[in-house]
Amino acid sequence: MIEQIYTFFTVEMVYLWLNVGVLPFWFVLIVFPQSQISRIFITSILPIFFLSLAYTYLLYLAYQGGYNFLQNFKLYLGFTEISNLFENQSFLILFWVHFLAMNLFCGGWIVKDSQMFGINKFLMSLPLIITYLIGPIGLTIYWIIRIFYAKRISLYD
Repeated sequence: MIEQIYTFFTVEMVYLWLNVGVLPFWFVLIVFPQSQISRIFITSILPIFFLSLAYTYLLYLAYQGGYNFLQNFKLYLGFTEISNLFENQSFLILFWVHFLAMNLFCGGWIVKDSQMFGINKFLMSLPLIITYLIGPIGLTIYWIIRIFYAKRISLYD
């Protein structure tokens, strides 16, 4: 039984499940940001917990496959080194989970923060969609919108 589960959850299958699995979270964040479902399941630690479980499982698979984790520190040595790291499937999937978790966390923060300032949920759909696709630009767009609702510029809130 355990062997069947282990052979089912290959890196490719985990990648597929991760990509499909975050879509309902983003859908609720964008369409129903003020719902109880959003408050309990999306803007809580729950989705990050699930992504960290997937991350831990992928770390285990990488370890079992003989991945050299010390080579990850080469990413600071230059662009060539980081591009070499992205050729490794284990590093790439770990990076992808990291990317999904950070963007989802930022989306949850945007929803919580926008509710504190009473920002229209339809207006918030644009920065949330952009945060899903390209995180930092979505955060910047949200910050610009937030300036108008907060009526002040604050760099450390």
